[in-house]
Amino acid sequence: MLHTIIKANSYQDSIVLMLLTNKLNTIDGVHNVSVMMGTPANKDIFKTGGLYTDELEKASSNDMVIVLDIEDDSLIDQVLSEIDVFLEEQTKGGGDGAGEEVAKTWDKAFELGKDAGVAVFSIPGTHAALEIEKALDEGKHVFCFSDNVAIEDEKRLKEKAHEAGLLLMGPDCGTGIINGIPVAFTNAVRKGKIGVVGASGTGIQEVTTIIHKLGGGVTNAIGTGGRDLKAEIGGITLKNSIMTLEKDPNTEVIVVISKPPAPEVRDEVLNLLRSVSKPAVTIFLGEKPETHEENLYRAYTLEEAAQIAVQLLNKETVKAKKEILNVPAHALKSEQKYVKGLYSGGTLAYEAAMLIKEGLTLSDGEHAPEGFILKNQGHEIIDLGDDIYTQGKPHPMIDPTKRKEMLEEVGKDPETAIILLDVVLGYGSHANMAQELAPTIQELKAQAKNEGRELFVIGTIVGTDEDPQNIHEQEAIMKEAGVILCDSNAQAVRMALAILDHPLKQEEKAIVPQPTVTPITITPSEAMLALLTNQGFINIGLRSFSEAITNHGGNVVQYDWQPVAGGNITLQKALQFLSKVELGK
Repeated sequence: MLHTIIKANSYQDSIVLMLLTNKLNTIDGVHNVSVMMGTPANKDIFKTGGLYTDELEKASSNDMVIVLDIEDDSLIDQVLSEIDVFLEEQTKGGGDGAGEEVAKTWDKAFELGKDAGVAVFSIPGTHAALEIEKALDEGKHVFCFSDNVAIEDEKRLKEKAHEAGLLLMGPDCGTGIINGIPVAFTNAVRKGKIGVVGASGTGIQEVTTIIHKLGGGVTNAIGTGGRDLKAEIGGITLKNSIMTLEKDPNTEVIVVISKPPAPEVRDEVLNLLRSVSKPAVTIFLGEKPETHEENLYRAYTLEEAAQIAVQLLNKETVKAKKEILNVPAHALKSEQKYVKGLYSGGTLAYEAAMLIKEGLTLSDGEHAPEGFILKNQGHEIIDLGDDIYTQGKPHPMIDPTKRKEMLEEVGKDPETAIILLDVVLGYGSHANMAQELAPTIQELKAQAKNEGRELFVIGTIVGTDEDPQNIHEQEAIMKEAGVILCDSNAQAVRMALAILDHPLKQEEKAIVPQPTVTPITITPSEAMLALLTNQGFINIGLRSFSEAITNHGGNVVQYDWQPVAGGNITLQKALQFLSKVELGK
């Protein structure tokens, strides 16, 4: 029987509500439950999930809605108690409160955060554009974790930020390190002399954690959001970030990371890098460069980008790192032909698909359906962070449920030879993902053995020894479960290809002179340069993002944001316009 509970004017972030839903679904006697805000879009999700009731129509966008599928009505009081306890824990945040102040209005947030250089947004994307504009008007750089912001708004706001000498990092910016302080889904990486700019979140995480493991460190890792290098945006944030790092006295090497950019934007970025004095490394995933240029090095994999950056930092000769893979003895059955990749990191999935297509000489003929990065001749690489898998559900870095389901599906397939997966550590990620995945992996390998099959699971852990999770414990759990652990995602794919008797060789690239280009004048604003030493943040949305900041010596004003005007965007725009007129802006 379905029961509907509406908590009026009780706004909570969608990620918090997803985690709450997961917790409530573990209560004995609860068949199903969903907790969301009462927006029209969420009411549609209730319908598709079989949890719609007529009572939902009474809920506004500012109301928290709980729909329970239970037989015993006495469970309702227990559920409400669990909700209260959970939300109280969320209001306390994850840290000890040091370096954090709390505001309930923008005016108070700006007053308390007058010295804060960055506003961090993790609110629903439908509301983000209006709120970002307020922060830009106050002279704040913006880090926007929120997604689902219209590309027209992104372009307008990035142009506004550029004209004001500010950086808009995002929308859909999952990872950043500002002055050694992690922001959002980020690893704890040693502070050093390598500056990173990236249009991909897990790409930044993979590169920076490998830099850390190789003994290097990072000054800043500036995320741009995945659409920044599209033709519509033109790389506004990325180009301004490169200019800023060029003038940073603490940065000695610059690394640029992106999924496939628009060709014209890529060329503009390369010409800009040819104008900087510092050695630079680029990786545009999907492109396989044949040469390096003097002072501008072109990597093929995320691992190679990190290795070159550390070689440059150490004033070593840039060359491919020799690798000896300890390929296990194997006797796959004749029908076991295929690699299945189940990734929580979209960029890692893209890299895996790129390498598998090359190693197995797969054609581009087959169109990959939504959620798949590769679906070709039986081989599959899936990005479980794709919207198709996360609508109304937590990201797979937080919640292992969907991945465990799919592990069982592909692991029981008699044609599966190898499963590839990642475990991404760091702030925001699951506290013990290896322990969550290990039992399923052990069961699948045991079942395969009983059926006379040999099932390989190959993985990589994206993390450092300074992350809140214990990386050594995570490694031990995965190895105990029978996972072959590799030092990087690229190495894991090369291991898989070697097991299939299609080894992929790492090729040495010659260094050629740079082409002659018209030098570009590099003039970052004072505010951009100030970002590099920023320690103050206004956090608008998820309280958990404050933890990483305060744990690394930053100061945070936590703004407990709620949508005004009942969540009505049109009315919000009108109110903002009237406010600007009143202030004479």
